Amino acid sequence: MKDSTKAYLELLGERYPELKNHGVTDDVLAAYKILEKAYKQGKKVLICGNGGSCSDSEHIVGELMKKFMKKRPLPDTFKEDLKKYGEKGEKLAESLEGALRAISLASHPALSYALINDIDGELTFAQQLVGLGDKGDVLITISTSGNSKNCGYAAITAKAMGIKVIALTGAKGGKLAEIADVTVKVPETETYKVQEYHLPVYHCLCQMLEEEFFD
Repeated sequence: MKDSTKAYLELLGERYPELKNHGVTDDVLAAYKILEKAYKQGKKVLICGNGGSCSDSEHIVGELMKKFMKKRPLPDTFKEDLKKYGEKGEKLAESLEGALRAISLASHPALSYALINDIDGELTFAQQLVGLGDKGDVLITISTSGNSKNCGYAAITAKAMGIKVIALTGAKGGKLAEIADVTVKVPETETYKVQEYHLPVYHCLCQMLEEEFFD
């Protein structure tokens, strides 16, 4: 890990000393190491959550799949291949950015409603994992209580598939803490307060990953 990568974690602890004092920054580092290893092995991240945590899932994908804090130029060889296609290829070569592969499991409404109607709504995320997940991937599951049933089923499915699980929860951790490889338990239990802490936590993870993978 670069020193500049770790600097974002130190900044998180400075801006939110309560996270550092409760050992949350140590868990963030552990989560980061899982994500870094997966990306270095060419794997991807899948993310799920309900309500506000559903929005957080989408937010994380937005930070990983395009520029967040710094430029992400494409590899020169890819640029040259694009430029072979004339003016449109030139535009693509100059405009497209490097990405860290991430999929929000909350992004497929037609599939989700089919699953709710045909099988069981609580299994929606788990079924998507069966179709989209690969051994070595990472699942980030977000639940303020740690007890969301669909997130729990997804976590169990992930573990059975050889997918690492990172849970973002409130202080109690809930049932997800019993399943996840790393649980980032922020020091609040009230839903909106937990969500307010989740934002800087996952922003930090995205900053660290971008710093590590894009010069």
